[in-house]
Amino acid sequence: MRNIHIKDITEAVKNLCMDANYDLPEDVLHAFNRGLEMEESPVGKAVLKALIKNASIAKDEKIPICQDTGFAVFFVDIGQEVHIEGGSLKEAINEGVRQGYKDGYLRKSICDAFTRKNTGDNTPAVINYDIVPGDKLKIICAPKGGGSSNMSRVTMLKPADGIEGIKKYVIQRVLESGSNPCPPVIVGVGIGGTLEMAALIATKALLRPIGIVNQDPVLKEIEEDILRKINDLGMGPEGFGGRFYAMAVHIEKFQCHIASLPVAANISCHASRHKEIIL
Repeated sequence: MRNIHIKDITEAVKNLCMDANYDLPEDVLHAFNRGLEMEESPVGKAVLKALIKNASIAKDEKIPICQDTGFAVFFVDIGQEVHIEGGSLKEAINEGVRQGYKDGYLRKSICDAFTRKNTGDNTPAVINYDIVPGDKLKIICAPKGGGSSNMSRVTMLKPADGIEGIKKYVIQRVLESGSNPCPPVIVGVGIGGTLEMAALIATKALLRPIGIVNQDPVLKEIEEDILRKINDLGMGPEGFGGRFYAMAVHIEKFQCHIASLPVAANISCHASRHKEIIL
């Protein structure tokens, strides 16, 4: 059994919140540069150049990539041989969010669903736990902006809709989203499970680095087809027109009930932010 103190967790979460909001992952930056090469629209190219410059300034000056610093979303893999000491894991993570958003001068965006009163510290966080073998604690912080979240959906298709029905649904969802999610985007797709499982695996799909090929050949083919058809819509960067609206389509699949075909589309913004640490 390995002990991990909540003070170490809080400090790690604090830093993750700030780093995720300041420093875009390298795969996203590479995608921007790839988009510059394939984009045919002068306006689209100008947008991508501005996004690259913005990301560079944010990293160098330690300021947020975007004014919307997101809902603090976490994926936590807890080794079954880990013991959390000194208090609650949940509270340790929320305290890290409080400190990170305060010390990092990050916008606090979380409010009561009815009164709209702001909680003042960007808590509570959304925390997804998984128990895994080993004595490590892995924490992924993935701040999710409101604009892209508002464009994300879960639906229950009929089993007879099949693969073509899934493609049609995802492409239509992207088309209806237009410029709202601040493209270029990643489209995370969750297929199967229950309603909540489809949404969860769609969110996790956003964490796969751009360029890493899906190991399932069927899903790989579906991803490529959807990505091509999305970019052929001509909406382009920030919706100003062009051929580089989506950086990637990532699909995760789970078994489902014989009567159901749940499908979730979780759309990221261009600031597809996530950082992780292993304690």
